[in-house]
Amino acid sequence: VMRLTKPTLFTNIPVTCEERDLPGNLFNQLMKDDPSTVKGAEALMLGEMLTLPQNFGNIFLGETFSSYISVHNDSNQVVKDILVKADLQTSSQRLNLSASSAAVAELKPDCCIDDVIHHEVKEIGTHILVCAVSYTTQTGEKMYFRKFFKFQVLKPLDVKTKFYNAETDEVFLEAQIQNITTSPMFMEKVSLEPSMMYNVAELNTVDTAGESESTFGARTYLQPMDTRQYLYCLKPKQEFAEKAGVIKGVTVIGKLDIVWKTNLGERGRLQTSQLQRMAPGYGDVRLSLETIPDTVNLEEPFDITCKITNCSERTMDLVLEMCNTNSIHWCGVSGRQLGKLHPSSSLHLALTLLSSVQGLQSVSGLRLTDTFLKRTYEYDDIAQVCVVSSEVKQ
Repeated sequence: VMRLTKPTLFTNIPVTCEERDLPGNLFNQLMKDDPSTVKGAEALMLGEMLTLPQNFGNIFLGETFSSYISVHNDSNQVVKDILVKADLQTSSQRLNLSASSAAVAELKPDCCIDDVIHHEVKEIGTHILVCAVSYTTQTGEKMYFRKFFKFQVLKPLDVKTKFYNAETDEVFLEAQIQNITTSPMFMEKVSLEPSMMYNVAELNTVDTAGESESTFGARTYLQPMDTRQYLYCLKPKQEFAEKAGVIKGVTVIGKLDIVWKTNLGERGRLQTSQLQRMAPGYGDVRLSLETIPDTVNLEEPFDITCKITNCSERTMDLVLEMCNTNSIHWCGVSGRQLGKLHPSSSLHLALTLLSSVQGLQSVSGLRLTDTFLKRTYEYDDIAQVCVVSSEVKQ
């Protein structure tokens, strides 16, 4: 049994000397005549020839394990009904990797039966390749033997995720991917497959002269132990965005699909399990800001738009109260009726207010009272607005 892997570049140890040394130019001439060295750069350790793998090497999760199996008849007799079976034993299952389950009629002396098996590794830990051979001798005696080949499957990447819940039902996902192998990786693709309730937008490219360019550069190599951050924005689909109660309970976001290449183009692929976030708790009534200016003038009215959503399973009859703070003053009638609000429905409110203090001020002081249950919901620190003097703004 021999594992099939890509060849590697030949490395040699250059031995050089100066012309005035005792060997003269002998070593330099030998290196120039060596067919394995790079012409014009003989002193480099890296040659231009390829060499076959000298050992099993490392196998990583997500790569394809390929192996060459050869059964050779070392005797001087013809054997019959040869059946070669290759199984891969993992910690959780046993897989049959044989390309054919049919028996070979006969095998003459000094002949062999060859087979190549492939398997995409999906588990880490100890794997055992079990090769079993059964045959019948000329005397009719049935023979059977097995050989075991043990190898370890290592973890190539360390993936960590962070979720950020925005006020507008958007979810930002930051994926930190670290190369924990000993060789560089070419990151071919890192994408997010969203769940059925979301659309995803990748935030890992920038527009340069009308063309989309990766934020990591043209060559996205990830060196050993290096970490890279990928950012994604998930927006709820229109049919789900209108149902506040549905989005409120959504914890499944999607899964990451990672494709990379190592050495001479050996491909690997990992797909994470379903990523889950901690769903934000909005309570029975959710208040969010739709529009608000970034900068306003001191002691001049400005408008904001609020969205009130009923996240409960009952109809509410709401009353709006506006309470002034030391810096923020509301303009309008406090205590007005907003009417009945059915479950999972929402309404928009246009409100006016002004600030009497400069600087970054917090919008606070909104109160919603449900007349059915006599319950009051308080909303402070809804947003921040920068208040400047009119002379400074001009």
